[in-house]
Amino acid sequence: MKKHIKIYLTGAVQGVGFRPFVYNLAKRLNLKGYVINDTYGVIIEIEGNEENINKFLISLQTEKPPLAHIFSQEIEELPLVGFKDFEIRKSEEKGKKEVFILPDISTCEECLKELNDFKNRRYRYPFINCTNCGPRFSIIEKLPYDRQNTTMKKFKMCSECKKEYNDPTDRRFHAQPNACPICGPYISLYTSNKKFVSEKEQALKDTVNLLKQGKILAVKGIGGFHLVCDATNDKAIKNLRERKRRGEKPFAVMFKDIEQIKEYTDISSFEEAIILSPEKPIVVVKSKERTDLSKEIAPYLDRIGVFLPYSPLHNLLLNDFGKPLVMTSANLSDEPIVKDNEEAFEKLSIFTDYILTHNRDIKNRVDDSVVRIIDKKISFIRRSRGYAPLPIKLPFNLNKKALAVGGHQKNTIAIGFDDKAFLSQHIGDLETVDACRNFEEVIYSFFKLYDFEPEVVITDLHPRYYSTQWAKDFSLEKNIPLIQIQHHYAHALSLMAENQIKDEPIFAVCWDGTGYGEDGNLWGGEFLITDYKGYKRVCHFDYFKLIGGEKAVKEPRRVALSMLYEVFGENLPDVPTIKAFREKEIKLLYKTWKKGLNSPLSSSVGRLFDAVSSILDIKQILSYEGQSGMIMENFYSWNIKDFYSFEITETVNWKPTFQEILEDKSDLSVKVSKFINTLAHIVIETYKLYGKGLKLGLSGGVFQNKPLTEKIIRLAEEEGIKVLTHNKVPANDGGLSLGQLVYSNI
Repeated sequence: MKKHIKIYLTGAVQGVGFRPFVYNLAKRLNLKGYVINDTYGVIIEIEGNEENINKFLISLQTEKPPLAHIFSQEIEELPLVGFKDFEIRKSEEKGKKEVFILPDISTCEECLKELNDFKNRRYRYPFINCTNCGPRFSIIEKLPYDRQNTTMKKFKMCSECKKEYNDPTDRRFHAQPNACPICGPYISLYTSNKKFVSEKEQALKDTVNLLKQGKILAVKGIGGFHLVCDATNDKAIKNLRERKRRGEKPFAVMFKDIEQIKEYTDISSFEEAIILSPEKPIVVVKSKERTDLSKEIAPYLDRIGVFLPYSPLHNLLLNDFGKPLVMTSANLSDEPIVKDNEEAFEKLSIFTDYILTHNRDIKNRVDDSVVRIIDKKISFIRRSRGYAPLPIKLPFNLNKKALAVGGHQKNTIAIGFDDKAFLSQHIGDLETVDACRNFEEVIYSFFKLYDFEPEVVITDLHPRYYSTQWAKDFSLEKNIPLIQIQHHYAHALSLMAENQIKDEPIFAVCWDGTGYGEDGNLWGGEFLITDYKGYKRVCHFDYFKLIGGEKAVKEPRRVALSMLYEVFGENLPDVPTIKAFREKEIKLLYKTWKKGLNSPLSSSVGRLFDAVSSILDIKQILSYEGQSGMIMENFYSWNIKDFYSFEITETVNWKPTFQEILEDKSDLSVKVSKFINTLAHIVIETYKLYGKGLKLGLSGGVFQNKPLTEKIIRLAEEEGIKVLTHNKVPANDGGLSLGQLVYSNI
């Protein structure tokens, strides 16, 4: 019996070889009809024997290309029309845009083999790619994903590339970035003051020689420029730190292969799997003690961020150079990653000796993703290249098309419709004019890509966030509702949404550095009972004063001093915190603290970590956010089971803990371990008082601390408590936009 059906598919079904797969499948089963890309996704019409059509439908799911993800499938039966053959039709550009835009995908094994095959016409070509790999999101200008809608449109394919591109049986059929040395992009090397040095293969050889000489280079990659130098060269890395004014913040390191990573680090099998995954994120792992890797890469830390080459150019560089390379985002402090050639010469010349660029434009800047493994699960620190902008499925449909603009630090934005949330790549801290401009560019880029007009905009409560101010202006301009949501409640909703929590409340522990509270204070040590309608703040850490406001965020000694004043008044004990100030400063700061001058109240657990690090003389002044907690992880021991005293009523009283730390004569490892254990026990005991019977959720930047989060999970397991953690978006403010988005349903 003959049958005619029409199939509508949404998901990651464009730019992954889906149409040639369908074409060859239909030919194999003797089915007639067509396949076409449109803004909806992929549409297939097939006509033929019913048994073969059923086989076709099964094979769509079981044999689909490895990068394809089908989000939804609708089937409609139609009258027979008598198709003569099966064909791939030209893409449609009209209609509602629901197709998923694929992230940039690391070079596949087949392309790598060709890259290193001297008989292949693409031998050592830095832009080799196929349907299964290569740039996607970074080059797309609009949907559907066709060459004329990408930055590859200016490169006219040679006859051989065009033949591959038009052949449904070829691996490069409709691979939009398809190119070769004859017709495609190429690299060029310049001095930092824009003097031409060399191009193509010679530029690659010169680059490797310059790196061996200890030079610092800016190298244009997939989603922007990296600053690159020899990871074993102390002097080069010190120069890079000085030029970039980066202080002690860790650098990521790229290695040529997984075996080289194992020479320098101790990795678990799961960490190895994530390092090798097609997304190729930076993975934070334990470093070995005695290697030739420079100690300047991650000062005071026992771990480093490692990743593998994810572009052909990276593969060539790492293999030719042989040793690991520092590969860090190229940008001025608090500004977005540099993506354009002219911008590189303008902004990066002060950091670099040379600039290796290429002539394929980057449309969407994309930083590298950063993850670590917590409780044998992936935990995002930064969700960007390789993952964004794939959507996150929501546990319900949104009532309105929503735009969420995130927070101030680690900003991401999100748009949502139906049951999908599309989170942007990492945007970063909105501290500079260029960062704020990039924030706006990303928003309007998403509007254009998805033909999206929001019906509501959601933002944080903080009145001074740039994202909040922008959202207010935008809502007035577009005459659409503005919704503001408390920072930690957004963290909790983000956790609920990604864990598919639908109708039940959870007990959410939301700990971070700073979030604007309903009472005008700086929250950050919160215990909330939340659902999608609202939240109740059932408990929090007792407030303490941040002497100097923003200064205290960067100086743990100020937080510790404030707490010492709280406990001891002017009769301060002899501890390292006191020695970090001059005597006059101590007296002056006491008056400031007493009068509450520029000393906002905070309940932040992030700041508690800072205070303890100062008391224990781990860090008095921070070089970057979260440094004290990161260093304290070095000293944590699972062999230590003890913890300090604490009191929980309507608030958590930190004073007993603080006093016992001051009295403790144990070594540093014991004190750090007991402090982290104390925080874990506080979570469990507060849950027993206020959250019994609910799922326990952990959200906020503090829960990127591996020993703390894992200790809570172990204690919860002993009590039979179900714990929710972040595995799809960051626990830090990079996940706020997801929580804001689902709040639009109120």
